[in-house]
Amino acid sequence: MLKLKILSVGKTKEKWLEEAFQEYKKRLQPYLQIEICWAKDSEQLSEWCEKEPRLIALDPQGMLQTSEEFSAYLYHQWEKFGARLAIVIGGAEGLPKEIKNSYPLISLSKLTFTHQLTRLVLIEQVYRAIEINRGSPYHK
Repeated sequence: MLKLKILSVGKTKEKWLEEAFQEYKKRLQPYLQIEICWAKDSEQLSEWCEKEPRLIALDPQGMLQTSEEFSAYLYHQWEKFGARLAIVIGGAEGLPKEIKNSYPLISLSKLTFTHQLTRLVLIEQVYRAIEINRGSPYHK
């Protein structure tokens, strides 16, 4: 089974965002094992990142992709690194420099989102990537 770890700073404070996030997490259960780790600060986030064998960092300066390209990229990474992958989301101040300088950067948009909203956009795009790979009609 594919595994994805999402690392981020802080918890989701908005109930509606957490409910939406949990809905996508539930939809992904048959296809993907997801682990969520909310760090207390950027220092802890950096420590966690150092322990990951394969990490991708989300940053507005990162590579922009279509949903189809993102799907292909994720599956390529899973194939290359034994079905395990971690994605890191920075907090309100963004990612620490050591993370930005050490890992591949991808962007979900040129727009700036709160880290809480980014989590939801990310998990929806991961779900979309799985559905694209499955050939389902979800992605039109």
